[in-house]
Amino acid sequence: QVQPVESGGGLVQAGGSLRLSCTASGRTFSGYERGWFRQAPGKEREFVAGISVRGDRTWYSESVKGRFTISRDNAKNTGYLQMNNLKPEDTAVYRCARGGGTNVRTYNYWGQGTQVTVSS
Repeated sequence: QVQPVESGGGLVQAGGSLRLSCTASGRTFSGYERGWFRQAPGKEREFVAGISVRGDRTWYSESVKGRFTISRDNAKNTGYLQMNNLKPEDTAVYRCARGGGTNVRTYNYWGQGTQVTVSS
């Protein structure tokens, strides 16, 4: 299966916004829940957001609720993470994957990640 590819990371001032994209093959994308995780240097991988197969149900980490929005376009085999009101503590490598819930152990087909850096 083709590995998903993330894009959209970059350097932004606190309070700014970024939109991450995750594109995968149809077999990898369709029929599965998808999620975003992040990991900062020296820190453990952290759940950020998840979305149901059809995109009608979403769930978030408490630290990003009200600021981030996860979505998906099944026709394009692409998932998105809209990140608003970014904070320095959001700085991390963000990775998308296929799986379910909030447990990292349930996910597979990880992308290589895209760097998000938020300056104070």
